[in-house]
Amino acid sequence: MPICLQLIHSHSIQVTHQGSSWNNHSSVRMGRGYIVENMVEKYLSNLQAPDSTGASCVTGLFIGQSTSQRDFVVLAVKTPQRNTDGQRSSSISRRAWTSLDQLDVEWVTEHARQVSRMLPGGLSVLGVFLVTLPELSKEAQNALRELIFAVDKHISKGRLLSLTKEDVTEKVTLHICTKTRKAVCRTFDIQDPKSSAKPADWKYQLGVCTSWPALTCSVGLDLLIPMLEMHVLPQDMEKCIKEGLQVWAKQIEVGLCLINGKTLSDETEIVAGQKNAKAVQQTFQVQILTEHPMSTERSTASVKICSGFLILKGMVHCRAYLQNNKPRFKHAAEVIKRDLINTVSSRVEMFLEDNLMEGVDKGSVEQVLPRRVFVSLPGTTPCLCDYMFPDECLSDVSDRLKEMLDCVIPDESIDISQEAITAGHTGLKLKTTPTVDTLPVKPFDHPNKAPDSLKNDYVGVAVAAAIVLLATGISLLYLSI
Repeated sequence: MPICLQLIHSHSIQVTHQGSSWNNHSSVRMGRGYIVENMVEKYLSNLQAPDSTGASCVTGLFIGQSTSQRDFVVLAVKTPQRNTDGQRSSSISRRAWTSLDQLDVEWVTEHARQVSRMLPGGLSVLGVFLVTLPELSKEAQNALRELIFAVDKHISKGRLLSLTKEDVTEKVTLHICTKTRKAVCRTFDIQDPKSSAKPADWKYQLGVCTSWPALTCSVGLDLLIPMLEMHVLPQDMEKCIKEGLQVWAKQIEVGLCLINGKTLSDETEIVAGQKNAKAVQQTFQVQILTEHPMSTERSTASVKICSGFLILKGMVHCRAYLQNNKPRFKHAAEVIKRDLINTVSSRVEMFLEDNLMEGVDKGSVEQVLPRRVFVSLPGTTPCLCDYMFPDECLSDVSDRLKEMLDCVIPDESIDISQEAITAGHTGLKLKTTPTVDTLPVKPFDHPNKAPDSLKNDYVGVAVAAAIVLLATGISLLYLSI
């Protein structure tokens, strides 16, 4: 018996039950709870299908934070229209009105991957929504199930660390009928391919994230990653880089975290003793310290032949947010560390996408990676981010934010100062360098003729051998006397 949530004009929710009377409450069992920012309801209320482009449905993402008890949804963004060559045929357009077969799963998942790069620590893609005509309601639930599993799989490809036991694996789906404005909210466990839909409790609230504590951190990187397969396919180089980053990510994961210069026990509340903690946003300065393994530990190092190495060096700025209901130290340390790992991983992925797929340069290459910029969205406290390439300007970032997040951001709302290049701080750079053994050797001018330098080497070897034989003869003569 699915649970239906009806969006009504007063921005409240009326819970109804399909196929049962209003008084029959005993059979209804609510699942995971979702506290949703009021502006999300207003945003969803303005979405219509078919839209101005003629698409039979509208898809999008929910962004927020998961906790053990409930999830907090702070933003909803629709999937941008995909640019295609030519116009749809009339037969395809008519079929799209009566079926969801034309739903572009690949495009939805790619949008989710791009948006996930824009999220600071503590925020993630929590689920997907689908807005359709009434005649497509029966197909909607199967389509949403396919979407949520595909989205999570695509985002997880770039993940350097595995999920922990405390990570929430339930994701939410929401179907909205354009005519009745009824919404069916369900969740799926994305770690279980056979997971069945569960009902969820979906409640709107004003100011969900207004006073979430912010964590900031600047980290200087100086990483050297060995390249075992530099002169083969780009996919092989990508594998080597990811393996090197995974080793670094594990060091960050177990590193020491200081908040405002102090380390606390895992269960200590970071806002304990603060007055008006829920009314005013607090900002905490974080340091992440790593150490080398103790010399007394048994080394597991192995010797491998490397054709080159990759150097990742520069300063990166990290930012994370925590919901303000008793945020604990271990959660604060976790979200800021993950933000550091994710922002470095995202920029390396951009390097691979923009350069290596076009052809591998076997020589020494140095490139400035895109710097991280932060943006304040209307109605939300957490800042999102984007990455500005060296040849881009603010208008390029604004256009990308408009496409990915479906909102207009003025240039003055974009903060480019956090990773600004100054005398004391350099931007994040990535350099690939081949080893001496891989440098090209000048071929012989004639296949049967050695170069003069090699001839001199042969002469030197012959002279050395003669001296050794002479010394041996003299020593034998001396012993015989």
